[in-house]
Amino acid sequence: MIIVRAAMIGDVIGQAGLETLEAKLPILIKQEQLDFVTVNGENAADGFGMTDKDFNRIISAGADAVTSGNHIWEKRDFWAILESEKNMLRPANYPSVTATPGKGFTCIEKKGICWIVINLQGREMMSPVDCPFQCFDQIVKNTSGCSAPIILIDFHAESSREKEAFGYYADGRASLIAGTHTHVQTADEHILPMGSAYITDLGMTGNTNSVIGMNPAICLERARKQVMYQMEAEPANNQGKIQGVIVEINAETGKAVSIKRINY
Repeated sequence: MIIVRAAMIGDVIGQAGLETLEAKLPILIKQEQLDFVTVNGENAADGFGMTDKDFNRIISAGADAVTSGNHIWEKRDFWAILESEKNMLRPANYPSVTATPGKGFTCIEKKGICWIVINLQGREMMSPVDCPFQCFDQIVKNTSGCSAPIILIDFHAESSREKEAFGYYADGRASLIAGTHTHVQTADEHILPMGSAYITDLGMTGNTNSVIGMNPAICLERARKQVMYQMEAEPANNQGKIQGVIVEINAETGKAVSIKRINY
């Protein structure tokens, strides 16, 4: 049995998140002997969207693939990167897929292993998009020619119920289903009945003395006054953490062997 180790890292928030990732991810990769790393980067540009510089910093820190979510469209200049970079993903289930920049899944061969990374977005309490369940089925069908692939899914969604439901839907057909978007790490990591690893939310990478990575004072004013003040990512101040999961996977079957949380 060949065991490989993969990490999925929660949303990188602003400069604090980027600096934390650059300082700690290389150490984590070495200490945990990681074979593959995905990082959600949709909030890297001061909390909203990404730039090409942000993308390159995440890749240079050690990410093999970068996933995203609903905020990936914030920086129009970045759309060209979505088109050109194989390892930069946006949610696959946006409407009119042929007219939407970028791609929602990728296949990366590394160390003789076929790693398929899929990015999907939920629909409950979020903007209307195509069905993530049907989209997943189509992607699995399209990649069925891959020999013994390992499938990692970033399910970017607000609703815990929708994330859990999708986990059971993809169970046995993916190695890991990990939720993103809420920036709050959940404590429900486990192996589902058919062998897929699951967690409702990876958490975030950034300043933990914050409100979901953002300036607490601004978030308080938004909540107290119900005025939509522009949120700002909390700056770096040596309070940064990487949050996510590390999963051990049987490379011959694609089934998860173990899953543990990162809060580093």
